Amino acid sequence: MKVKLTLKQKILLLVIGFSFIIYSIAIGYISLMARKAALNDAITVTNTTAQKYASDIKSLLEKDLFVMRTLSQSVLSYNLMPEKEWKQVFARMYEEVIKDNPLFLAIWDSWELSHIDPTYKKEYGRYVAEYWREGQQIKSNFSLKSMNGDPPEYARLKRQAKESIENPYFYSYTGSEFDQQLMTSLISPIIENGKYIGVVGVDITLERYHPIVLQIKPFEGSYAFLVSNDLHYAAHPLKEKLGESILADYESILNRYDAIEKIKNGEEHSFVAYDINGVKSYFSFSPIIVGKTEMPWSLAIIVPHKTILTQANRNFIISIVVGVFGLLLLSSLIFFGSRIIIDPILALTKSLKRIAKGHIADDMKLNIKSKDEIGEMAEALNVSIDGLNQKVDFATKIGKGNLTSEFQLLGNEDILGKALIDMRSSLRDAHDEEQKRKAEDMKRRWANEGLAKFGEILRQNNDDLHLLSRSIIKELVRYLEANQGGLFLFNDDDKDNPIFELFAAFAYNRFKYQQKHVLVGEGLIGASYLEKKTIYLTEIPEGYIEITSGLGGSNPKSLLIVPLLIEEQVLGVIEIASFNEIEDYQIEFVEKVAQSIGSTVTSVKVNIRTAQLLAKTQQQAEEMSAQEEEMRQNMEELQATQEESMRKSAEMQSFIDALNNSSFVIEYDPLGYITSINNAYLELLGLSRDEVVGTHHSGKLDMSPEKKREYDQFWNDLRNGIPHKQINKFVVNNKAFVFQETYTPIKDEQGEVYKILKISNNITNLVTD
Repeated sequence: MKVKLTLKQKILLLVIGFSFIIYSIAIGYISLMARKAALNDAITVTNTTAQKYASDIKSLLEKDLFVMRTLSQSVLSYNLMPEKEWKQVFARMYEEVIKDNPLFLAIWDSWELSHIDPTYKKEYGRYVAEYWREGQQIKSNFSLKSMNGDPPEYARLKRQAKESIENPYFYSYTGSEFDQQLMTSLISPIIENGKYIGVVGVDITLERYHPIVLQIKPFEGSYAFLVSNDLHYAAHPLKEKLGESILADYESILNRYDAIEKIKNGEEHSFVAYDINGVKSYFSFSPIIVGKTEMPWSLAIIVPHKTILTQANRNFIISIVVGVFGLLLLSSLIFFGSRIIIDPILALTKSLKRIAKGHIADDMKLNIKSKDEIGEMAEALNVSIDGLNQKVDFATKIGKGNLTSEFQLLGNEDILGKALIDMRSSLRDAHDEEQKRKAEDMKRRWANEGLAKFGEILRQNNDDLHLLSRSIIKELVRYLEANQGGLFLFNDDDKDNPIFELFAAFAYNRFKYQQKHVLVGEGLIGASYLEKKTIYLTEIPEGYIEITSGLGGSNPKSLLIVPLLIEEQVLGVIEIASFNEIEDYQIEFVEKVAQSIGSTVTSVKVNIRTAQLLAKTQQQAEEMSAQEEEMRQNMEELQATQEESMRKSAEMQSFIDALNNSSFVIEYDPLGYITSINNAYLELLGLSRDEVVGTHHSGKLDMSPEKKREYDQFWNDLRNGIPHKQINKFVVNNKAFVFQETYTPIKDEQGEVYKILKISNNITNLVTD
């Protein structure tokens, strides 16, 4: 169900609702920021505290290490004294250092035997002097160690040759389990000329750091502990945890946050996780790097997360209380002050409802004098009512057809007023367009009717060019309501002097019969021909038309010259003169008619030419009929001649066949090379045609020098047309042949010898017999 609310209810609902939302967002944001700020502050305090106490612990350790560093420098004076003496001197020195430092449990040194005993050649083995506190007494012990090899821890010190803080360990100097203490050793190497020769170390108890970690409480419920490099508790609020591995309590957490390697590498690290008691806490690890040692320790502080957020939660509750009180106060003010705003709005609403129903009257104006936004709304409404009244009056005038009525806009944003003005402009434009369209329709209809009219004229009299020309120019002058016109057609019968010939002229409703020729390029007609364009003149001097137009006798106001243009060829020119100006649409009409006239003139000329050719063809046909009879007689004589020629050709072929069957025939070129040979000759020689054709006449002849000269003369005679007969001997494939040969030169039409014909008969058997 949709609930209908009054304006007052909506204002109260919206303002209070939005205020509630804004307050809620503000309180939530402030709370979140407070919680975040509290957390960041607590983290900063925790990290700063961890760094401070880590620095304090580092200072204590470095102070003890400094003593060892000083001792390692002091014992380098050993080489200034005999061995027995420097051992005694160092013993007194160690005792004094223990007495001056109550927290030192023991001081010891270790010397490489290979360095202090020249006779000792092994790489291991050392001399150790130990001094420790037992009650009020300082006891000592001297021994040789590592005689069978260095233990791992000492081998590490020897290999690194650097200062070291050892991981925590339990030890008792009395040997009693009850006297064991958690301690560490601070060690400084003895380096001589860059060579490791031993170490000096001090054993200190880690009990001194227990009170320190107990007092590290940056927040309620927080606690701290000291972690060695091997991840064992060096100090812890719970003494039973000392010496235990931190991994027993926090292995999974440290692995999850990659903290193990960071602690071993001496890096600061922090994260939020659950501590050993299952409390969500903030973990902060601050490294402790003592001197030049490479085994950093870390101080850890653990702060419960709820402790950090306590102040933020308190601020959150205060914000809610203040917000609720402010919201109630704001609602009261809105409730009692809404009538000042709502009453004028109700009056505005009443007027707007009447406007929405289309009612406009002066009694709808409001008399509100306030200077606020509501007053501005009332004034705007009054102006709108005046403007609407003006618009109604303006629209009424437009409806009655008064398209010149003026209207004053209320302002640049008066969209309705602009729409009415645009409507008036559109109606005015539509009226103008309608008039223009009617004029265009009239022109189009006039042109279409004219084209149809001239189309009909052009279909008539298409066999008489003069009659057609007179019909065209007469109707064209009348249709254009011109005064006179002429049609000139191009005449190129005289190829050297082509002219434009006046075929028809019409003026003042009568034909003008006159002979007139215009040369190509002469006057306006010639110019129109050369340019192949329409010429239209409206300013014509007195007498000009008689000089250039070819019509003469009149001085028109306008002159139109249109070429009959077909495929870029000018067939003639139409010339129209009028006392009125010729409109553009009339010129366009004449140009279209000119194209049709040109096509028709072309067709008429073709028809006339065709008729002339037909007559000439008939005459030629009669002449050809007589020539055909004479040709028939010649053909009969030619046929008889061909029959005689065929008979002689058959006889010649029979002669050639008989010659090939009875003799051996070879043809030579003038140089003596074989160009042809008959089959009988090839069979006799036992050779193929390819083996013979192209070979020379002398190829198989056995000739002496004298014979050679005769042979050359023989061929010169043949080339000069002198025939020869002779008997020759040939050897082919080791077989001798004797031929009786006749050489006959064959000449062409110019009498030149172009080949030699040899006819041979085999007389080998006759000569042998």
